[in-house]
Amino acid sequence: MVIQNKKIAIVGGGPGGLTLARLLQLKNADIKVYERDENKNVRVQGATLDLHEESGLEALARAGLMEEFKANYRPNAGKLKVLDKNLNVFLDEHASEDSYAEDRPEIDRAPLRKILLESLEPETVVWDSQFVYMEQQNQGWLLHFKNEKSYYADIVIACDGANSKIRPYLTHIQPIYSGVTMIEGNIYNAETNAPKLWKLINGGKIFALDHNQSLLLSTKGDGTLTFYTGCKTDEYWIKDSGINFNNKQQVFDWFKKDFSFWDKAWLELFESDEISIIPRPQYHFPPDQHWETSSNLTLLGDAAHKMPPYAGEGVNMAMQDAYELAECLTNNQFKNVKSAISNYEKNMLKRASDITKITLYNTEMLHAPNAIENLLKIFQGEEI
Repeated sequence: MVIQNKKIAIVGGGPGGLTLARLLQLKNADIKVYERDENKNVRVQGATLDLHEESGLEALARAGLMEEFKANYRPNAGKLKVLDKNLNVFLDEHASEDSYAEDRPEIDRAPLRKILLESLEPETVVWDSQFVYMEQQNQGWLLHFKNEKSYYADIVIACDGANSKIRPYLTHIQPIYSGVTMIEGNIYNAETNAPKLWKLINGGKIFALDHNQSLLLSTKGDGTLTFYTGCKTDEYWIKDSGINFNNKQQVFDWFKKDFSFWDKAWLELFESDEISIIPRPQYHFPPDQHWETSSNLTLLGDAAHKMPPYAGEGVNMAMQDAYELAECLTNNQFKNVKSAISNYEKNMLKRASDITKITLYNTEMLHAPNAIENLLKIFQGEEI
């Protein structure tokens, strides 16, 4: 095994990093996960996740965690309603035995993280470790963190997300703006704070598409309603708009103006003070990106191939990265670490290129005229 007697640092404790940690520990690798969250109890933001058979679910199967997944997933969370701005229903999977998402079971981010964390050996995760910089030392890297602690690793695997601070040590390829900016909102205790929309969503998901805009809604098992607005904007709209996104009223005022063509029922999204709001301009890396392989550093998940969420592939790509990289590092097929990483990156970048193209197509399609008509054709396997 090319990683025998080597210290491995996984920077970032999201689903990709934790899946990789589990798979490498099953092969007795020496690993540490450095996570910036203060502890395991920090609230996990973001929508519920749908795991795909060939990627997210395959990773959990290889990790020996399918029973834990089955005990925690939410069977009806993937049921979808497709609406227009006036709440007209074009698809309602709650009213049908069929579901386009039936082979993509949903699980909330927090339970998935708990499953992965509990599968690791004690003290694997080093909490409160926000990466600052690293420098070459011997044949590896000395990593420095905001808490003023430093650790050596022979191999570093960057799982630190879309704004990775480690990626520039490997490549200077810059991301490209997709043309769409999202505003993420999390409404806590939504049955009380957004009762009409909570009832409308019925424990599943809503895609509301109209006027070249989108509203994506989903529920979580803890009673949170997560939503994403999607609008075509200039790249620097968040800064140039003058909106203080920490001020709910300013965001609400923007929503009432820019979504003025939408039914007033959608205003309930911003009527509660129990809400968190995060602006998210959507970027992607070039589909043809590549870089020179390193002997002691590689990328996984959004750090390698961030893209908008409109194909539902983000977490699945990261978890597939994890099992493919773990396989390359532990299967005794390669003569050294660099060869193993090179094989992983070749396959990962090809796969990411294909998914990026699909995602960009979906991003444009969902924010174009006839979005609902085209989405329904895709669901029915028709060409558009």
